[in-house]
Amino acid sequence: MLRRTFFAFIAAVLMTPIGAALALAPVPFDNAAFAAAQAAGKSILVQIHADWCPQCAAQRPIVTNLMKEPRFKDMVIFNIDFDTQKDLVKKFNVMRQSTMIVFKGANEIDRTVGATQAAPITESLAKGL
Repeated sequence: MLRRTFFAFIAAVLMTPIGAALALAPVPFDNAAFAAAQAAGKSILVQIHADWCPQCAAQRPIVTNLMKEPRFKDMVIFNIDFDTQKDLVKKFNVMRQSTMIVFKGANEIDRTVGATQAAPITESLAKGL
């Protein structure tokens, strides 16, 4: 029952204008929220980053700008810290920081590692729409 209440709350928040804006902002990875986004058939980006990583720093403004485009407005973004969330890094079979994984619902659609140019990042994210 608590789980249904949680998912109903998340859905209600995401339906509001404030919630829609929050959906555009990357959030720390959460298993329940990720599962809910997958079950809802959402386009999802999982970013594995490290604060010290120059490629990750280059990716950040590109993704931020892409999320402002109408076609990406419903994409859900989760961040995983490469250095502190080793269990999740292993779960997603990631070898390097700066890995970006695109899902459409439960299906992994694309994966890039170290991409720092707008074109390949845009292409990758567009595959998940």
